[in-house]
Amino acid sequence: MLEQPKKDILVVGGGIVGLCCALRLQQAGWQTTIVDPGDFSRAAASGNAGHIAIEQTEPLASRAALRTTLGQFVQGRGPLGLPLRDIGTWVPFAGKLYRFSAPARHEAGKVVLGALLADAMPAWRRLADDIGASDLLIERGHVLVWQDAERAADGIAAWRKTGTGTATFHEASPTERADLEQCLGIRAAGALIFENTGQVADLGRLFQALFAAWHDADGRLIRGSVRKIDIVDGLASARLDGGETIHPGTMLLAAGARSGALLDSLGHKVPLIAERGYHVQAANSRWQMGMPPVVFPERSIIATRFESGLRVAGFVEFAGVDSPADPRRWKILERHARDLSLPLEGALTRWMGARPTLPDYLPAMGRARFARNLLYAFGHNHLGLTLAPITAEIMSRLALGGTPPRFMTSLDLDRFKP
Repeated sequence: MLEQPKKDILVVGGGIVGLCCALRLQQAGWQTTIVDPGDFSRAAASGNAGHIAIEQTEPLASRAALRTTLGQFVQGRGPLGLPLRDIGTWVPFAGKLYRFSAPARHEAGKVVLGALLADAMPAWRRLADDIGASDLLIERGHVLVWQDAERAADGIAAWRKTGTGTATFHEASPTERADLEQCLGIRAAGALIFENTGQVADLGRLFQALFAAWHDADGRLIRGSVRKIDIVDGLASARLDGGETIHPGTMLLAAGARSGALLDSLGHKVPLIAERGYHVQAANSRWQMGMPPVVFPERSIIATRFESGLRVAGFVEFAGVDSPADPRRWKILERHARDLSLPLEGALTRWMGARPTLPDYLPAMGRARFARNLLYAFGHNHLGLTLAPITAEIMSRLALGGTPPRFMTSLDLDRFKP
């Protein structure tokens, strides 16, 4: 009996979401081709803190979060950056963010995000086992440390009122605070210890393992970019930057912050913005390997010990996807590291990348109504790393014609229609 030819699917974008989706689709019997420049070090997830944030079940689009963030911005502190050169980009987005942060929308978003995050860690375990790298997933929680007693009390009280889904935490005891002070070398006026959140041991090794597993399963890579998506007779095709046109059986748009421009060219306006983050990292550090990620809320930064070194990451900067980095951001991160006595030793690497963010801080996932062969999965904002494995499982099921989860209707692109 002749073997049936595999269905082909073109995955536009090889970031963490696109790569995880391609792997799951290849394992499900598809012939997958990823179009990506191939420099995975530029992917948004490669530059983050490696934190698997199952506790973040409340979308950042809320009126309370907007008041706090804008208040800090006006006072000249906090994580928010609004470059004047990109005012034409972030002003329209800010208006949509305010609309989608209305209390009713925020409450509905909590339900959807909670459902996604409920299976995020099990999906990570399944993925790590399948790529033969279970040691990449570390489930030892993370820590929040405050240096000011009043802010610590306020922060801890706020977390007690916040839903955290399957994540559990407790306030650090005096003994635990003393241990933290000894490890960190700073005064800890208060601390929260999350017990079952996760971390990736090393993001570079993760991308290598994912790519190797996908490639060994006969996945194919086209090094390049999709310049434009065309739709003819209800079918999507991809025009590459080199001039070639690909007519796939199915296409999955997972191009992160560049997904919006590709849809805009089709006349389907999507309010996607590049929410940029920054990090500095030192390959050499005396910070012990067993230390979980540490968040310093007063400074809006997180420090993570990877196999490849100590990384300090932070900031929220609304800008154009191709706008140049702001060198002042790296200097601020380095100043925070010095003030906290974080042992960034030797030469530093500096990175800036764009998170794909939609104004309700929920991803866009589903099947396009305007092209019967087009699927999409993008807009995961700060949760791309956290949600990539569960997104891949859902999109694989959807591609095969399976019944999607009920909450998928809330992630449809049509929610942004006027």
